[in-house]
Amino acid sequence: MSASKHAKSPNAFRTISEVSDGIGIPQHVLRFWESKFSQIKPMKRGGGRRYYRPEDVEIIDAIRRLLHDDGYTIKGAQKLLREHGVKAVVQQTYVIQSVEEISPLPAASNEDLPDGTSLRSIRDGLVKVHDTLSKALKK
Repeated sequence: MSASKHAKSPNAFRTISEVSDGIGIPQHVLRFWESKFSQIKPMKRGGGRRYYRPEDVEIIDAIRRLLHDDGYTIKGAQKLLREHGVKAVVQQTYVIQSVEEISPLPAASNEDLPDGTSLRSIRDGLVKVHDTLSKALKK
């Protein structure tokens, strides 16, 4: 038989090992993400065996992208999913309105670092870079 006859349908459920291999994330990490992201809801069969729907795989891949490619923390990714919704995150159609949404400046940010640089001046410089890049990308 050819390999194409053994390939699963795009709508077929996947085992944890298939998802793990396909996305490049270890199985224990997938199980951990299930505890941190309520949006991942695999169907469980006898013995606790997990079966992931195509939608679950899309969500897992979006979370992988947020954490590994975009540099979000788990809390940051949770917030993004909560505020913009799963569909927007999976389709990458969300827009972050301001730098404050990404990382609000703590109240004690006027402190100087050991080298005399203030956190506020660093943040202000980063905001300028962000604004410049945002304008360049909109052209």
